[in-house]
Amino acid sequence: MEHVSEKRFPLNAKDYKLYEEVGEGVSATVYRALCVPLNEIIAIKVLDLEKCNNDLDGIRREVQTMTLIDHPNVLQAHCSFTAGHSLWVVMPYMAGGSCLHIMKSGHSEGFEEPVIATLLREVLKALVYLHAHGHIHRDVKAGNILIDSNGSVKLADFGVSACMFDTGDRQRSRNTFVGTPCWMAPEVMQQLHGYDFKADIWSFGITALELAHGHAPFSKYPPMKVLLMTLQNAPPGLDYERDKRFSKSFKELVATCLVKDPKKRPSSEKLLKHSFFKHARSNDYLAKTILDGLAPLGDRFRTLKAKEADLLVQNKALYGDKEQLSQELPSMSRLDRFLVSADWEDHISYIAQNMLSRIISDHCPLGLDSGGLCRGKSHFKFENMWLKAESFVDK
Repeated sequence: MEHVSEKRFPLNAKDYKLYEEVGEGVSATVYRALCVPLNEIIAIKVLDLEKCNNDLDGIRREVQTMTLIDHPNVLQAHCSFTAGHSLWVVMPYMAGGSCLHIMKSGHSEGFEEPVIATLLREVLKALVYLHAHGHIHRDVKAGNILIDSNGSVKLADFGVSACMFDTGDRQRSRNTFVGTPCWMAPEVMQQLHGYDFKADIWSFGITALELAHGHAPFSKYPPMKVLLMTLQNAPPGLDYERDKRFSKSFKELVATCLVKDPKKRPSSEKLLKHSFFKHARSNDYLAKTILDGLAPLGDRFRTLKAKEADLLVQNKALYGDKEQLSQELPSMSRLDRFLVSADWEDHISYIAQNMLSRIISDHCPLGLDSGGLCRGKSHFKFENMWLKAESFVDK
């Protein structure tokens, strides 16, 4: 399993020196590292193949995509190789880190509009490139927008990206359930008729709100409830009263992206022409505005990791285990207790994949409208889904 970019990076772990951690996920850790033969600082993503849900062929395709990418706003992989039970992916080092970590470190209420416009313009350039080459990113969010020390912006993490050109059919729709619930498009959740590039436009709109507020809509809720709220509620947006600091053009941009019918969303190419991006500035502006004064990425990551660990300890002290939590919430339904106490793995494997799409398919073959009613079957209200879900959980 070897893919090499034009620059010849070595394919042996012995040629790299790992420094501090700068990121981590369920099955991967990212390190700042040194490529010894080239004397170049890079990032290495080490994936534990035993923890990866994907098969090896799927992982190989994802990494191949990363090595073939050639755009200044998309993070490319220099090369990849296996080392024991791990896959090492060598990538450029983005010293500023992700927009998510930058917000957590010093912009908890979100960024100012010129910063947001600049970031979103660069992300949109990346999406135009990816979509033109048949790729859906499927996980656009602040955590995957990386900034270098000079303010350059790259869209990263193709761990869930998909190529729609596998069979040569540009219009083929995907039918797999991947992504992060807060940023996930309704059609991805419903799994009724597949989805296409427009799913990224919804995620782009959610990311715009995340950059504006410091967090994504519904982020305080458990994953399964996010799925249900996204399907049932009206699309989130910028409030004309609460968000007075933002321009009308920004509010219109978000509203244009967050339309439940994917056919009514603009393409990435058309969106790039929106008047909002007249507010965008240079990369130097980003570096001076949001990177100046920040601690090195490794130090920030270590601090945030410690805070999250403390929060986890506090939550355990407050709630105890899942059984104790259920006992402390006697007024909640069995399903609601499950939604509060279950973790992300439980939601996706036990509920989301197996139950939600099955219920919607059985009772709402035409999907749900914005009011939570089944199209063509108005007597079946969305609330019925909770009853169905609760009986499913009991099983």
